[in-house]
Amino acid sequence: MPKPARRKLAFDPIDEAARQWALRWDAVDQMHAVTSLMRVQQLVLAELDEILRPHGLSFARYEALVLLVFSRKGSLPLGKMGERLQVHPTSVTSIVDRLEAAGLVVRRRHPEDGRAVLAEITDAGRAVVERATGDLVDARFALGAVPAGDLRSISALLRPVREAAGDF
Repeated sequence: MPKPARRKLAFDPIDEAARQWALRWDAVDQMHAVTSLMRVQQLVLAELDEILRPHGLSFARYEALVLLVFSRKGSLPLGKMGERLQVHPTSVTSIVDRLEAAGLVVRRRHPEDGRAVLAEITDAGRAVVERATGDLVDARFALGAVPAGDLRSISALLRPVREAAGDF
C-alpha cells in the first residue's frame, strides 16, 4: 500500500523553533541539534518499521533477532539481551513474547543457571533475519539521502554523547 502523501511545510519548523527559542533561552544550537536528531530518529524508525512490516517485525524485534544471530550459540539469557539492546527488562520480555508467538525464537531453561531463561533463535528466525536484512540493506537503512562519506562522520559526532551517557 502506498504511503499517504504528507503535506510539506513552506518552512523548516525546527529552524522556526530555534528562532523562537533564541528570544527566550540560551543553548539554541544544542536545542536545534537535539530536535533535529529526534525528528530524524522518528523518520528513520518509521521507515525501518515499514520495511520490516512485511516480515512481521518491528525494528526492535529485528535488533533482538540479529543479536541472537550474532551470539555464539544462537541464544542468550533475557537479562543479557536487555543489557546489550540497552532496554528495560519488561521490553525484552515483550519483544521475546512477540518473537516466540511468531515462531522465530523459543524460550529454554539455562543449562547452568536454573533461574535464567534463554531466548534461542529458530531456523525460521534465522531465515527471516536474512530476508529482512536484505531489504534493509537495499533501502540503505533509510539513510540513502545521506552521502556515503558523511555516514562515518555522523557516527563519530554522536559517539561522545553515547560515551558520556555510559553506553560503553
